[in-house]
Amino acid sequence: MSCSFPEQDTDINLRLILVSGKTKEFLFSPNDSAADIAKHVYDNWPMDWEEEQVSSPNILRLIYQGRFLHGNVTLGALKLPLGKTTVMHLVARENLPEPNSQGQRNREKTGESNCCVIL
Repeated sequence: MSCSFPEQDTDINLRLILVSGKTKEFLFSPNDSAADIAKHVYDNWPMDWEEEQVSSPNILRLIYQGRFLHGNVTLGALKLPLGKTTVMHLVARENLPEPNSQGQRNREKTGESNCCVIL
């Protein structure tokens, strides 16, 4: 993990956005995982994010393209472009939602089910 200038297109620049709208950019290696990133950000919490400070890196979650990233997912696995800036949201949340919880909620609202009708 590094917080310096990108090394000849070998690092990924992450622009992290808080719920408050505050942003900060960090440099990471493609081998860094979501858990590594959360720990690094927690250990290097920006001074202008003081009001949003959390009690533990374990509750920091990354959201990329509308999905929560699990702690073991690496930036390389996401095929993020090297030497470019990628935007992710950073939120404080104890647990990740269940993988199909959104779909289940939508079915409940629309009254749809996964049953078959046999005629």
